Amino acid sequence: MNRETRLQALSTFLKAKRAQILPESAGLPAGTRRRTPGLRREEVAQLAGVSSTWYTWLEQGRDIQVSTSVLDCVASALRLNEDERKYLYALATEAGHGSLSPKEELSEISPSLKHIIQELRFCPTIISDRRCQIVGWNQAASHVFMDFDQIPAEQRNLIQLLFSRQEFRRLAGNWEHFAGGFLSIFRAYYGQYVQDDWYERFIAEMSESHAGFRYLWEQSQVSTAPDLLLEFRHAKAGKMLFHLTSFQVQGSADLRCSVYTPAPESLTEAKLRRLMDRSGSHE
Repeated sequence: MNRETRLQALSTFLKAKRAQILPESAGLPAGTRRRTPGLRREEVAQLAGVSSTWYTWLEQGRDIQVSTSVLDCVASALRLNEDERKYLYALATEAGHGSLSPKEELSEISPSLKHIIQELRFCPTIISDRRCQIVGWNQAASHVFMDFDQIPAEQRNLIQLLFSRQEFRRLAGNWEHFAGGFLSIFRAYYGQYVQDDWYERFIAEMSESHAGFRYLWEQSQVSTAPDLLLEFRHAKAGKMLFHLTSFQVQGSADLRCSVYTPAPESLTEAKLRRLMDRSGSHE
């Protein structure tokens, strides 16, 4: 992304995090004249030990000098987790460390990884790249989500499918919670690959094409590995509960494995077994 876009993203992020902190939780009086939720700019500056003017300029997205030590203080004042800290540093210093290639091609998963996810017979599993492009899945995922084989490879972007396909919207009991988990991963990539203009183009296209995307994007958290309990309402199997575990795959390609494990206290695995039995697809 260009400098102006990067600094605007930094500004939006800082404002959102500041608004989430209750003054009393930071040892400050709640007051009665607060026009907006959360801390004031001068209060963040006070907690961070920096000047109010400097923090105001940082939050306004001005192109100012920053250092890691000062950003550490701001991160502590805003109570950022490790993923959020990395995101802050990347936007404030243009320190995204993801490597770029002149021409990106769809990643391919190795035969061993393909074998592993097929062995997860009753755990729907999706492999995606750093742009959330789906590059692999198992039979369980095809039954719970959709038949990805029916979608052209270049259109298998998970974020785009979440907003464009009714299969996903009807499936999730709390769709915003479901989508938010993947947007938090996408935001982490956005900060990591700060020099890749593709992200800004994609976000602009999604904002224009899908109502509600911009709001959820601006509300999204930053997480490389969200751990979620999701309730699905499957058209054929009924209510299903899954624990989502997402992690990076070791190797030269920046791939992510998202595994939906049936909640042990539910009947989800039994329902999935019956669903796959009817199609004879889990031998």
